Amino acid sequence: MKHLTKRRALKVLLLLALLWPPAAWAAAKGLIVHSEVAHADAIVVLAGSSTYLERAGTAAKLFAEGRAPLILLTNDNVRSGWSVEQQRNPLFIERAAEELAARGVNRTSIEFIRSPVNSTYDEALHLRDYAQSHGWHSIIVVTSAYQSRRARWTMARVFQDRGVMVGIDAAPPGEQSPSPAGWWCSSAGWKSVAGEYVKMIYYRLKY
Repeated sequence: MKHLTKRRALKVLLLLALLWPPAAWAAAKGLIVHSEVAHADAIVVLAGSSTYLERAGTAAKLFAEGRAPLILLTNDNVRSGWSVEQQRNPLFIERAAEELAARGVNRTSIEFIRSPVNSTYDEALHLRDYAQSHGWHSIIVVTSAYQSRRARWTMARVFQDRGVMVGIDAAPPGEQSPSPAGWWCSSAGWKSVAGEYVKMIYYRLKY
């Protein structure tokens, strides 16, 4: 009897081992969405210290394609590591601007929302006010891949009936975000994928 129980347990474990990788991949891919806007008044890069290179790279690519005439950065007020050149710890919003410039974006085409933000919802509120005060009718929001579904839901919620079209362009994972195939192998992956589902539930309940 014990032998049969062990065999059944091994079969269950083997089945779970076979099913987990495709299920984990599907869970990660399910978070990635795109809502394309062909041309907009601005490209908006949401703050994200751990993925600012990915986001800046995607924004620079869109800018080079002529999708919008300027790039707007939001500010999470988080400081990066020590800069030998500047002899200080620059904010990640400054790092993002430097990365954009390094990728060919004119500094005169980079604008900032200086007020610190605490969440994606907070960013959306600041962005809505900024867009309306500048008479914008469309924006392309750039964020990390696994945040894109929540960002799209949040923007739709905040910009509802405001006359501003919002597109979402997710930065491809792999450079700073873990890949969909192997996110579950690192703590950062669990935070960015599994943790994102928790945030989505929280947002639906709170907002």
